[in-house]
Amino acid sequence: MKKISRVLLLLLLCAAGWLAWALLLPVEMPAGGYKLLVGPNRTMKQIAHSLAKDGAIRDGQLMVALARITGSDRKVKAGLYRLDGSQSMLDVLDRLVQGHPDEASLTTIEGWTFRQLRQAVERNPDIRHDARKLSDVDLVARIGLGDASPEGLFFPSTYLFTPGTSDLDLYRQAYATMRQHLDAAWAARKPGLPYTSPYELLTMASLIEKETSSEADRSMVAAVFVNRLKKGMRLQTDPSVIYGMGASYQGNIGKADLRRDTPYNTYTRAGLTPTPISMPGKAALYAAAQPAETDALYFVARGDGSSEFSSTLEQHNQAVRKYILKKGQQ
Repeated sequence: MKKISRVLLLLLLCAAGWLAWALLLPVEMPAGGYKLLVGPNRTMKQIAHSLAKDGAIRDGQLMVALARITGSDRKVKAGLYRLDGSQSMLDVLDRLVQGHPDEASLTTIEGWTFRQLRQAVERNPDIRHDARKLSDVDLVARIGLGDASPEGLFFPSTYLFTPGTSDLDLYRQAYATMRQHLDAAWAARKPGLPYTSPYELLTMASLIEKETSSEADRSMVAAVFVNRLKKGMRLQTDPSVIYGMGASYQGNIGKADLRRDTPYNTYTRAGLTPTPISMPGKAALYAAAQPAETDALYFVARGDGSSEFSSTLEQHNQAVRKYILKKGQQ
């Protein structure tokens, strides 16, 4: 019995020693420091895996377990952390929980409107909110865009910044990034497209962004819209109608909404919308610049995230019966 107790005690001492070694013994960071980017949706398991893989901590699973026991996994703050010199696992975890990143982050999403962008900026506690009380018109003027409509002018991405940075500086950075991607798309556009300016390409990209989230369908949707513009047909895209409805949109769109004229109703008005309706990403910009080669003029959602494309009204009506009317009868 005594022998078993001694063995158990020895095992406990070994475990305690290993635990202290893993938690407390510092790891020497690489020359120039180690950078850890914690995104807004990154889990402690993902963070610990990255740290262990890069040799910044000794045991990722132990860090996850410790974080869960202490509740630290729910307190980690997004941002870019720089770890210099020697750091123990407890040092690293404490740094993440204290939430003082060397660089904070703002993540914006493809398809957001300018209103949604402003809400995300204003919710971010690391930003200095110089524009909070400004109207959209005054904000745009303050960042040097004159009287332009702000819709669609800011590129959706993750932006790193020093805590305390002005929101006006972040708007300027997002605008400059959009200009960079838009200029590249405009320069690479196919000949013969019905756009007279980069702004029209941007507007088209915003419609594509809202119309489909399918990577495979973007260039086809772009082609349908381009083909319709060339033939003088109306675009008839629901997202533009919804945008024109503004606050009156409550999640459903009916026949009366499609008939009610607004500057953004592409069922009642020909051509592109007067402004973009969302922030398009790089893929949507490229699709607007490089639409697929097809004679398709119609498309309908299949219900699985993809679309059925048709070249004639007869084919389109068959697709509607197959994917829309049949679904409504089930």
